[in-house]
Order: sequence, then structure tokens, then C-alpha cells
Amino acid sequence: MARPRNPLAKVRKIIAAWPETDERLSHGSPTWWGGKKTFATFADNHHGDGRVALWCKVSFDQQADLVAADPEIFFVPPYVGPSGWVGIRLDRSVDWVTVTEILEQGYRMVAPKRAIAQLPQS
Repeated sequence: MARPRNPLAKVRKIIAAWPETDERLSHGSPTWWGGKKTFATFADNHHGDGRVALWCKVSFDQQADLVAADPEIFFVPPYVGPSGWVGIRLDRSVDWVTVTEILEQGYRMVAPKRAIAQLPQS
């Protein structure tokens, strides 16, 4: 597990590999769309919480499982947490394979079918 010097650049590189993604600022934070829906937001000290984190769309079950398994890394983020999103602390040592898998699952939940068809089968 490693903590990159620039986690935002790492997240951007991961997401850039997927079709029909778009990064825009939303509420002052870099946010990614798969088609017309969001699936991830980068939060740097959001409202003074002291975290550098990535908020990702996941299922409610996955959110609960991740938070229960490692509450030092995973948390329920404000605003989007009640919709089944999970926060991942990037200011700690994280497993970037797991981060990539979570991001891809969120992307697959919102991306257009034509975009998902271009991805390798998982």
C-alpha cells in the first residue's frame, strides 16, 4: 500500500482510461461524470474535515462492508453518503488496486451502456 505524492493526479490517470468520462468542478471540487451522472469526487479538507479523500458511488451493501472492514480508510461522506457513496482516505496508505476497483464499479453504475461495452469484461 502506498500514499502517492499527488493523489489527485493518480485518480485522474485511472479515470482517463475509461470512455465517456468528464471531469468538471462541482461545488468547488473535481468531480467525474460517466455520461450524465457523477461517480466520483475528490475532496481536499472538505469543510475543514482534515481529510484528502475520494468519494465514490457504490452500493449500500458495499458501503457498509467497506466502512466496517476498515474505518480508518473508508467512511460515509456527507451529502452523498445516504445515497450509497463511500469515502476513501487518500492521505493514508491505501491499496490503489482496491481504489481502482471501487472507482470502476462506480463508473459502471452510471456510464452509458455503449461506454461500458468498450471496457474489458470484469
